[in-house]
Order: sequence, then C-alpha cells, then structure tokens
Amino acid sequence: MGLASENGLVIFSKSSCCMCYAVNMLFQGIGVKPVMYDIDQDPEGREMEKALMKLGGAAAAGPVPAVFIGGKFMGSTNEIMSAHLSGQLVQMLKPFHHSMS
Repeated sequence: MGLASENGLVIFSKSSCCMCYAVNMLFQGIGVKPVMYDIDQDPEGREMEKALMKLGGAAAAGPVPAVFIGGKFMGSTNEIMSAHLSGQLVQMLKPFHHSMS
C-alpha cells in the first residue's frame, strides 16, 4: 500500500462508513487533514479490503477505518480514540504536522 507510506496521515475508508467520518473529524479537530482513500470507489477495492482485514486482524467492525501515520498501521477507531484520550495521538502526529495542514 504505497499510498500509506507516501503520506504522513492516511485513512482508508468506505464512503458509507460513519466511523470513518468520525475519525476524519477527530483529526481535523486536532488541526490535521488526512488523506482519505475510499476503497469502495476503487476497482481494486476488494483486494485492498482483504489486505486491510489481514492487517487489522479482521476486527468485528470491519477493515475500515484503517489509519496509517508515517506509513505505519496504527489501527482503527478504538486504537485512534484511545491514543487521542491518552494524549499520544498528538505526539504521534507532530513529525508530520507541517506536511498535513
């Protein structure tokens, strides 16, 4: 997934996913604008979805949102919200802040 390694903050999502929207709004509230990639709009979306399922351990909520920071898979909604509540999320984003806003 070259897109994830080429950008500071990438969220793989589906256009109908409300949790994807919520995670996007969280990042925007922090002051960063992630690259949003809707896998349901891509002809290779099914393959991407399978790869994300493997990466995320096939969580009950599905493969999206899948958040990458600095090319590293950070998790989905639960992991991102936990990192935000603990204050770690802002720290993780600092190296990439200039390239995302």
